[in-house]
Amino acid sequence: MITIGMDAHKGVHVALALDEAGQELGQWQGPNSAGGWQAISEWAAPLGSRRRWGIEGAWGYGRNLAQHLVAAGETVYEVNSRWTAMGRRSARKPGKTDRLDARAVALLVRQEASALPRVNGEDDTAVLDLLTGEREAAIAESIRLRNQIHALLSQTDPEYRAYMPNLKSQAALDSLESYTAVGSNRLQAERAAAIRRLALRLRLALSQAEELAQQIKDLARGRYSLLTDICGINLITAGTLAGILGPGHHRFATDAQLAAYAGVAPLETSSAGLVRHRLNRGGNRRLNAVLYRIVLTQARHLPAARAYIERRLSEGKTRR
Repeated sequence: MITIGMDAHKGVHVALALDEAGQELGQWQGPNSAGGWQAISEWAAPLGSRRRWGIEGAWGYGRNLAQHLVAAGETVYEVNSRWTAMGRRSARKPGKTDRLDARAVALLVRQEASALPRVNGEDDTAVLDLLTGEREAAIAESIRLRNQIHALLSQTDPEYRAYMPNLKSQAALDSLESYTAVGSNRLQAERAAAIRRLALRLRLALSQAEELAQQIKDLARGRYSLLTDICGINLITAGTLAGILGPGHHRFATDAQLAAYAGVAPLETSSAGLVRHRLNRGGNRRLNAVLYRIVLTQARHLPAARAYIERRLSEGKTRR
């Protein structure tokens, strides 16, 4: 079995191949381009018919290469950059180069391939990841714009809340797009003009978020509607989960791996005979936030979840 480690960068990829004994068979370096992806396939072909690849950044700069290899029938594993750094620090030769990084990736795959997440071919989950990420950005932009409008309104007319509809309503948007200042000086007039411009951008962000939400629902309804049977998951949440977790079922071998990836597995911090745990602040924070919202919904609306929480509280646990 030939093991190939890949250090992927924005412009250049570096690969290093090891045989079953861990001896180096060769090294390749080339551009991150369609021609480069084809060139590395041609370079690897004579090394042996049984190959496996490890790519640092298989969902980042190495994503296109990983998908090219998967489409060609290659076995590809995703390697976290933190694991590469750990392997590099424990190596006999210190230092950091692209070649050493590629070697560290290959050694990790050679030793722990069965525990590494497998890269699968992209499907509708990649589209969902794109759409949900764009929708979240549009919602974040709308929040930022509302805060900016609120700040300007507070400077122009501190009592605007007495007559202005809630800034989240359609009536507020209509009112803001034709807003005029209370005072007559130039600064107030410019503030009013800024509010009108911000209102137009806010309407655009909200309309885009709504359009994206409908696309996500339509796409998620076809394959992931069964997730909505779980309390706290609607079609938007189902689409977000599918987009984050990606295609296939090989990425996580166990529930524990998924929990660690989501940052929901507590970290043990025991010392001097005292067993303690703390929250995991790592992992995929988008996935962590989705699971957190599901938990909050279940804690309020699911009888089984409420009973569980009450039981744990009666045992002396805090609500947190």
